[in-house]
Amino acid sequence: MLPEEQKRKGVISASLGNHALALCYHGKRLNIPVTVVMPIVAPIMKIQSCQQLGANVVVQGHDMGEAKQIAMRLSKERGLVYINGYDHPHIMAGQGTLGLEVVEQVANIDAIIVPVGGGGLIAGVALAIKTLHPNVKVIGVESERCASFTAAIKAGKPVPVPIQSTLADGLAVPMVGYNAFITAAPLIDKLVVVKEEWIAMAILRLVELEKCVVEGAGASGLAAILAGHLDEFKGKRVVIPLCGGNIDTTILGRCLERGLAVDGRLLKFTVTVSDRPGGIAELTKLLSSMGVSIKDIIHERAWITSDIFSVQVSQIRQISRNANSGIHYGSGRFF
Repeated sequence: MLPEEQKRKGVISASLGNHALALCYHGKRLNIPVTVVMPIVAPIMKIQSCQQLGANVVVQGHDMGEAKQIAMRLSKERGLVYINGYDHPHIMAGQGTLGLEVVEQVANIDAIIVPVGGGGLIAGVALAIKTLHPNVKVIGVESERCASFTAAIKAGKPVPVPIQSTLADGLAVPMVGYNAFITAAPLIDKLVVVKEEWIAMAILRLVELEKCVVEGAGASGLAAILAGHLDEFKGKRVVIPLCGGNIDTTILGRCLERGLAVDGRLLKFTVTVSDRPGGIAELTKLLSSMGVSIKDIIHERAWITSDIFSVQVSQIRQISRNANSGIHYGSGRFF
């Protein structure tokens, strides 16, 4: 509990968005001033949501590591209490209540798949579940672009790793927390790393089949299954927490298109057609007969060297799953 004097001064934290949103929400309810430092890669929607909750939002730093350093400096300068979003024991205990809810609401589970960023969530969940049901397997999932826990396991301690842009922005932490690592490492049964395309596919599947909008970090557990990393759990009772739905609508659109491309339902191809009247019409007529929807089309004349009466046409097309089996891909020539 914060002393009354500290409540008046306020608290500060560094976050990619989800922890910041929770902190801002409760800060507003408790009338405690909240300052959050968010890196420039944080989604705009999360930044605006924090501002709407009355927080002082500082957007600085290229990644979570830099944002944390800035927040620690501001904490000392302004007399604010710094709240670590993934490595404070109280935060991990709070996140561990997810594990308690799982064992209370789902009987006879064989495994749980938990996204891993700073490590706080999997530390709390693993401790809660393993304490009550030691035989339940705890699986951690990271994005290939921010696999900081995998690096920590190899090194035997938390180490900094380079962070690349990722659909799972909520997991983009350059170094796992020390408390989280010490707590979670002995309890994790398997740690897998997923590629970006499978995260996009998972987001698409959740929208199409479950009617759920889930951010990349929250969808990474399903991504691990779709990628075939956990085939040993086929036929088992597996829990996949969808732990995050804060995603920009523009990013969601990109994720859905990327997922369609990975699924073979959004295709890009280039063909050469006659530049005489009816040339492109012939191509679109053929595609229409296949049940193809053209999303975008660009034609180029200046860079064609083979035939002055030809035009190169690049298209992005969407096809249904039923149409997919009857279409042959590649380049061609239409006259």
